[in-house]
Amino acid sequence: MSDDLCVVFVTVGQRDEAEKIALALVEEKLAACCNLVGPIRSVYRWKGEICRDEETLLILKTRRDGFEKLRARVAELHSYTVPEIIAIPIVAGHAPYLDWVRDETLG
Repeated sequence: MSDDLCVVFVTVGQRDEAEKIALALVEEKLAACCNLVGPIRSVYRWKGEICRDEETLLILKTRRDGFEKLRARVAELHSYTVPEIIAIPIVAGHAPYLDWVRDETLG
């Protein structure tokens, strides 16, 4: 079963900030792995205005029971007032990879 794991998405405005967050989360065993994707283009409404920004997307793999620690650490390191930090459960996957995620993260 893989229902104890999740993928977390975080968007960051600057590549160097994304790398700093990714490195901290992996070093602290809050995430087993972080993929940095981008640049991506994000379109969103903020304070009544439509914004179009270039961002980097972090894709993190971790334990669901460690999400709150990960969320708090991202919020601490992130420069945005309201950072995107969302988790999606992993419903299935390659068992050896999922075991590795478990081995590399703290619950």
